[in-house]
Amino acid sequence: MEGKIYEYLEKYNYENLFFFNDNETGLKGVVCIHDTTLGPATGGLRMWTYQNEWDAIEDALRLGKGMTYKYAAAGVDLGGGKAVIIGDPKKQKSEALFRAFGRFINRLNGLYITGQDVGTTLRDMETIRSETPYVVTLPREFGGAGEISPYTALGVYQAIKACSKEKLGTESLEGVRIAVQGVGNVGYHLVKYLAQEGADITIADIDNKRVQEVADEFGTTIESVERIHALDVDIYSPCALGKVINDRSLGELKCSIVAGSANNQLAEEKHGNFLDELGILYAPDYIANAGGTIFDTDRIKPGGFNEQRGINSVKRIYETMRDLIHISKAENIPTYKAADLFAERRIESVGKAKQLRKQVSIFN
Repeated sequence: MEGKIYEYLEKYNYENLFFFNDNETGLKGVVCIHDTTLGPATGGLRMWTYQNEWDAIEDALRLGKGMTYKYAAAGVDLGGGKAVIIGDPKKQKSEALFRAFGRFINRLNGLYITGQDVGTTLRDMETIRSETPYVVTLPREFGGAGEISPYTALGVYQAIKACSKEKLGTESLEGVRIAVQGVGNVGYHLVKYLAQEGADITIADIDNKRVQEVADEFGTTIESVERIHALDVDIYSPCALGKVINDRSLGELKCSIVAGSANNQLAEEKHGNFLDELGILYAPDYIANAGGTIFDTDRIKPGGFNEQRGINSVKRIYETMRDLIHISKAENIPTYKAADLFAERRIESVGKAKQLRKQVSIFN
C-alpha cells in the first residue's frame, strides 16, 4: 500500500483519512472514516507498537472498512471508522495523551465516534470522554455498557455453534476439538463458554503467564503460537491479531471450521476463496466478532441501554451466520463474499431511502 494511499481510498470507497500529532504528549495516530451512509463513523481506538507508519495507516483503513460491514450486517445504524495510536500501550499511555486524542476527535464534530479496542481500556475511554462526548464504549456509571469483551465472546460462540451445526451436524460442542489462538479478554471468555459445554480445547498466547493461568482454570492443553493453527482439530478460532489466514498458514490448516474474534483474519480476499476451495467453513470475522459492538451500541436505542435486549441481540449472530451460509450455498460464493453482499445490500437500501427522503424534502 505504501505510496498509493489515494489509489487504496478510491478502490474501497473511503470518505476521509485524518492524521494527528501532538508534540507535548507524543501523540501520533490516524483516524479513518470509511462510510457514513448508515450513521456517523464509529469504531474503537487501537494503541499498538506498529513497525512503521504505513502499517498503522493500513491497519486503520482495514479496520475502518470492517466496521462499516460489521454495523451494516448487524443491523446497527452507524457507519464504519477506526482510530490507531502509534505507541506501546504498556509504556506510553498518559492522561495527557488521551486527552489530546479526545480534543482531536472533538474537532471532527461527531463525524467519528471512538471506543475501546486492542491496547485501550475503559479507563482510557473515561479520560477521552472528559474532552469529547463522542465516545461509545464507557463504564456503566457513565451510561455505557461497561466491559464488552464477554459479549464479543458470546457472539463468537454463537457463530461457532452455527458453523458446527452446518459442518459437523450438531450445534453441541461437547467433545469438539477447538484450537483458540489468543486468550486475552475475548479469548478468555470464549474458552469459558467452550469449556462449559465440554469442548476439547487447546490454547496459545504470546503471554506465557496468561496462557498458563487460563489452562489451569479450564483444564485446556497448551500449544505454541507458531503451531496452534496447524493442529488437527475441528475448529480453529483466531482471537488475537489479524492476517492469520495467509499463503503460509493455508497449507497447514487441518480444521473444518475457522471462526474467531480477530479482525481481518484473511491476509487477502483470495484467502477466503482458498478456504472455500479447501472445504473449510469460514465465519467472517466482522460477523463473528460483532457481539461486543452490538451490545455496546444498544445505548443509542430509544430508552437507553437495556442489558437483556443487548444480550438477545448478540445471540442473533447465530441466525445471521446461518443466513450467510444459506446465501453462500444459494449463490455459490464463499461465506466472506456472502457477508459482504449481505452488508452491502443493507447499505444500498438505506442509502436509497435517505436519498428519497432528501428528494421529498426538497419539494415540501
